[in-house]
Amino acid sequence: MAKTINVQKISEIIPSLLSMPSKAMWIDYDEEADVLYINFEKPQKATDSKMTNDMIIHYRNRDVVGVTVLHASHYLKT
Repeated sequence: MAKTINVQKISEIIPSLLSMPSKAMWIDYDEEADVLYINFEKPQKATDSKMTNDMIIHYRNRDVVGVTVLHASHYLKT
């Protein structure tokens, strides 16, 4: 079955995407686990991670190379 795409919602996130630390991003969502993975480098090869609220920030040295968002669906605005 074909999925519909809300182009309006995509246009609303463009400013946020353009302000990210990297112009290349890989985004995956695991619906069963409700976890969103955002990687700014592939492979990520993080050397350190820090937990903040529902997010795990992945670092290589001092650079952020990825973010894991736990309970990602909680960020949906209803």
